[in-house]
Amino acid sequence: MPKGKGKNAEKRANEMRRNTERNRATKSMVKTYLANAMGAIDSDVDSSDSAIIRAQKALDTAASHGVIHRNNAARRLSRLMKRFNKAVLA
Repeated sequence: MPKGKGKNAEKRANEMRRNTERNRATKSMVKTYLANAMGAIDSDVDSSDSAIIRAQKALDTAASHGVIHRNNAARRLSRLMKRFNKAVLA
């Protein structure tokens, strides 16, 4: 038997590398949109709608693709909306 990994193990390792890169990019995008939405809420509540919608879409996409857990996405969105509602009422 030859030493080293088999063909399927190498294919699986390559697949994991590709998925890791894609997941890392998606997670980074989610964090960026969330940070932008938080900043928009803190600076100007009236014009923060588009930032919140982008953050919500990014969270939903990441959850539907399995990058983050759906409860994680729901929790982050809940906290974002809670912050928005608090800023609107203040």
